[in-house]
Amino acid sequence: MAGQSKSRAGDLRLWRNARLATMAEESAGLGIVEHGAVASRDGRIVYAGPESELPPTLAQGVETIDCEGRWITPGLIDCHTHLVHAGNRANEFEMRLAGATYEEVARAGGGIVSSVKSLRAASEDELVTQSLPRLDALIAEGVTTVEIKSGYGLDLENEKKSLRAARQLGEQRPVTIRTTFLGAHALPPEAKGDKDAFIDLVANEILPSVAAEGLADAVDGFCEGIAFSPEQMAGVFDAAKAAGLPVKLHADQLSNLHGAELAARYGALSADHLEYTDEAGAAAMAKAGTVATILPGAYYFIRETKKPPIGLFRQHGVKMAVATDNNPGTSPLTSLLLTMNMAATLFGLTVDECLAGVTREAARALGLLEETGTLEVGKSADLAIWDIERPAELVYRMGFNPLHARIWRGQ
Repeated sequence: MAGQSKSRAGDLRLWRNARLATMAEESAGLGIVEHGAVASRDGRIVYAGPESELPPTLAQGVETIDCEGRWITPGLIDCHTHLVHAGNRANEFEMRLAGATYEEVARAGGGIVSSVKSLRAASEDELVTQSLPRLDALIAEGVTTVEIKSGYGLDLENEKKSLRAARQLGEQRPVTIRTTFLGAHALPPEAKGDKDAFIDLVANEILPSVAAEGLADAVDGFCEGIAFSPEQMAGVFDAAKAAGLPVKLHADQLSNLHGAELAARYGALSADHLEYTDEAGAAAMAKAGTVATILPGAYYFIRETKKPPIGLFRQHGVKMAVATDNNPGTSPLTSLLLTMNMAATLFGLTVDECLAGVTREAARALGLLEETGTLEVGKSADLAIWDIERPAELVYRMGFNPLHARIWRGQ
């Protein structure tokens, strides 16, 4: 697995005798092709459709893989993770089992600040070593693109260390990594409770430095009573805009501070969690084209009872992505397949919504829809080949991995 394999010039591969779920937006449902084929050249899809319509030039003298009737979907995309972290917070899990709330754990010195201490004590190489098994677990389920946030450093040196470690993961494994700067995640101990001063540091010093070194593809923040206000987050978003970086937001998870509307106002790629989002927030997201990223792992793990307003998102036409939210405190989850099952059973998403949520809509949530997320000509040849009879099995099963093969950039 070590090292990214790269297509040689002129490489042409053909996967035939397959059933396709292309996820193409203009197609009905999953964009199913019963007797299909996919061809790639130089890591790009050059054909995806009925095998009977395959151009003869793509069927002769090429490396051909007989899929023996298996299903091909786009490679899966985990569009919201905190994958780079040090240590774990199993002790806090025990606290919550004994009745402590998320807020009580945070006030007792646990929560995000606990992970900050662990990350600051770890070297960049140690972070990579600890994070690789989590990444490998995702890759083993057909994941070809992963978003990784910082946010456990909370100062210039350690935020950069986190982002460099995330970039390193993409150099050590055949996977596309997108990095997100989450400096406005929590208040570090040295801030002594002064949120405004810390936000000023994030917006005016740390973010510009991170952007200048090209370490981040986007900027995120935690807009919540235990974190930062909409006004404070607006300051960070203004700095992101000045640096030419798109934004995302942890919004409306524990209360309704109208974070969804804030995200929409800044044209955010996505707003994530959203348990307390109201109709005005849903309507604003729809108008702005901001994706709702649904995170059932955190809802399940901290035993929340307020579900995200899936009905409102459907009603207003908000696109929905689904992600693991892998993190050490509230969603130590490294299975995107299980995440889909959770989204269906806990929140009522359909099979089609779940599968689109970890392919096409996850790509949209990362600003990568022109690059990946569907089986269409011109896109990266990121494929997952499955030993299943029907796509619903990918959502229906728990603790079962039917992946037959994973293809990243044609390899």
